[in-house]
Amino acid sequence: MDMEVPMTFPSQLRRLGTFSFLFLGAVAFTGCTTSGGGESSGILTQEAYLKASNTGAGDFFSTAIAFDGDTLVVGAPFEDSNATGVNGDQANNSASAAGAVYVFVRTNGVWAQQAYLKASNTGAGDNFGSSVALNGDTLVIGAPEEASNAVGVNNDQTNNSASGSGAVYVFTRSGTTWSQQAYLKASNTGAGDQFGHSVAIDGNTLVVGATEEASNAIGINGDETNNSASGSGAVYVFTRSGTTWSQEAYLKASNTEAGDNFGRSVALSSNTVIVGASLEDSNAIGVNGNQADNSASGSGAVYVFTRSGTTWTQQAYLKAS
Repeated sequence: MDMEVPMTFPSQLRRLGTFSFLFLGAVAFTGCTTSGGGESSGILTQEAYLKASNTGAGDFFSTAIAFDGDTLVVGAPFEDSNATGVNGDQANNSASAAGAVYVFVRTNGVWAQQAYLKASNTGAGDNFGSSVALNGDTLVIGAPEEASNAVGVNNDQTNNSASGSGAVYVFTRSGTTWSQQAYLKASNTGAGDQFGHSVAIDGNTLVVGATEEASNAIGINGDETNNSASGSGAVYVFTRSGTTWSQEAYLKASNTEAGDNFGRSVALSSNTVIVGASLEDSNAIGVNGNQADNSASGSGAVYVFTRSGTTWTQQAYLKAS
């Protein structure tokens, strides 16, 4: 499936203490709140205008952004250098749409680029940086068009026999130094699945959406092996112990259907995962309604999952009112 090119600026709003920070594309704004932490004064001031250190036509810098504290990460999934790893050669354009991610940090109100990140197996068309998530000193980057047929954690990155299967890369920071900690693939890697289309992280838990995954499984840890529900989508939960990542769960919708794109969006807070399926088709309204019909094509749905210990269950099925 071709990579979708967003036609609007990505944005992220974060309130820290008495200040709010708003990122629109490559522009950072700050705004004051009242001293009591109440309503915003309504004043937004541009704090910075950020560009890549190797700006290139068509790179789509700011397709994805994430922000935590004084660190901002920006994805440019159509950046073209063939560099690998951290702070490599940015000067060439020999790997079209390989993608890159840029890390910026703020000190005393001044923003500066801290790192230029590339995949450990940079490949043309991989779209590294299509999705990003940041939590403290851990950064997660999706490359939904990456093409290796590896499965699981830190396995063979060298082949390109599963086009568009997708991958996720975990980077960590020590001081000001970034390094790659893990290379993640689905437990059922399949060509075209777009694993890494969406990512979210909180603490030592990471979730990854694969919007075009094709099994007809339902619920938690079902059968991953068939491909009879094209584009139904799946979400994968990974956890970290020390520096070691492993897959904890494989999540599917409670009403899996071909083309629903379950996993197009994901959000994570502690033991709760929210999953969007933007092309789900039921005509239900509200909470936990009838999932059985498909009379409202592309209406979309949201699924809420919760964890107790290491066990995940679906808590709710949400539709618009």
